[in-house]
Amino acid sequence: MRVAPEGWPFILLGWVLAALGAWGVAVWSRWLWAAEVPLVLIAVWLVVFFRDPVRTGPRGDRYVIAPADGRIVDVRAVTEPMYLKAEATRISIFMSVFDVHVNRYPVTGTVEFTAYNRGRFLHAGSDKASLDNEQSSVGLRGAKGPVLVRQIAGLIARRIVTDAAPGDRATQGARLGMIRFGSRVDVFLPTATHSAVRVGDRVRAGATLLAEYAP
Repeated sequence: MRVAPEGWPFILLGWVLAALGAWGVAVWSRWLWAAEVPLVLIAVWLVVFFRDPVRTGPRGDRYVIAPADGRIVDVRAVTEPMYLKAEATRISIFMSVFDVHVNRYPVTGTVEFTAYNRGRFLHAGSDKASLDNEQSSVGLRGAKGPVLVRQIAGLIARRIVTDAAPGDRATQGARLGMIRFGSRVDVFLPTATHSAVRVGDRVRAGATLLAEYAP
């Protein structure tokens, strides 16, 4: 199973602690199993959390693909002043601590804009998190127009990783970055797009159709 490189320090620490716990059980007391079992479960969960699976799905300039795994928590019309600078459709994806946290480009194009803002660590599922939380924004110029992807930290997340830099070539479905632990990703699209998801839907990064441009 492929693992995101940012995860290896956490994974190695988890398995070192699990190994020390097993050694303690063997040397001192079998009652230490009460502590060893949670350590093993956490070590396994860290591998699962930082997994980076290969994804396939719809591809092409007409399609906007989900940039994150998780659940759709909001689809609404908003004003986006940073990059699109116009009315836009915002689709919000909440990632729980059990979802894959590697983020992917929703369209093919050129990175024209990046911005990082320090902020708070509110629950990522709330609408207020889109304005107040720590976040990193990436503006893409695709064949059908501009798209903004915003990575938003949550209650647990304290580190947003964004690979994109202005001038980079973005390939639909390729890695954009990741957010460590619970978090959210917002996608801002021109109002001419048609959303293919509803609140409550589950989506997978690089695989699920999020929206579609008119032919």
